[in-house]
Amino acid sequence: MSDTTHDGAVATSPAPSPDDGLTPSQLAEKYGLAVSGARPGLLEYVSQLWGRRHFILAFSQAKLTAQYSQAKLGQLWQVATPLLNALVYFLIFGLILQANRGMSTDVYVPFLVTGVFVFTFTQSSVMAGVRAIAGNLGLVRALHFPRASLPVSFSLQQLQQLLFSMVVLIAVVVVFGSMPTWSWLLVVPALALQFVFNTGLALIMARLGSKTPDLAQLMPFIMRTWLYASGVMFSIPEMLKDRPAWIADVLMYNPAAVYMDLIRFALIDEYGSSNLPDHVWAAGLGWALLVGIGGFVYFWKAEERYGRG
Repeated sequence: MSDTTHDGAVATSPAPSPDDGLTPSQLAEKYGLAVSGARPGLLEYVSQLWGRRHFILAFSQAKLTAQYSQAKLGQLWQVATPLLNALVYFLIFGLILQANRGMSTDVYVPFLVTGVFVFTFTQSSVMAGVRAIAGNLGLVRALHFPRASLPVSFSLQQLQQLLFSMVVLIAVVVVFGSMPTWSWLLVVPALALQFVFNTGLALIMARLGSKTPDLAQLMPFIMRTWLYASGVMFSIPEMLKDRPAWIADVLMYNPAAVYMDLIRFALIDEYGSSNLPDHVWAAGLGWALLVGIGGFVYFWKAEERYGRG
């Protein structure tokens, strides 16, 4: 069909396109197009994350190195910080408030130092997770990679920091009378379970923190409450023996207390199984699987929204 214009020229109408009438989804399917940054399937996402394992390790090591690069003592602060915290808690809770009831000094000091080091591992992983996405928006928006790499990397950074600190922790335990035994090998599975738990928690906090930056200001208060409720500075059964039994049970089965008790039991000779809740290893495994897997799936479900305005 043709039309005549006002100057006598003949104009032809364009030929119909074979794509006329197709919806955007039909067009994408026809030409093999995919949404940019779309969330992959869960198994594919795990595969992509495994493919970035070298980046995750290198990123965590770089962050660990840079953490205290401006301080004169440098990496010594990795050990000095929890030790100073333990000293403060010993002065306040051990000497002034007599929170060491039921334990001799030879047991209480390694009990306290172990609790501070192990709880700091979880605390630091949570705080790093809150800022994992919000604090690295430039990287998230510039490159395409599984966003879970960031909170996983931060948790791995905290694990490496704890392993450095374990040298001092072991020295404290030995100085106060607990010699190396086969039970010390239990530290390995206990830390592995705690790492899985911490990583899942960091993933959960990373998703929440990506949309709620103010969460980073609130978390120190939540973590401080968790610290006081986890028996870092005192024995929960001994401190609450005059209270209803269910209160002590709830506090002893909270994950921070579970992992602290597992490592205390492994390292301290006089901290026997009577100080542990029933089925403590099952509780540690359950928390690791529940929070580790649940946190990973929860983070993955929002994968395509990270870094967008």
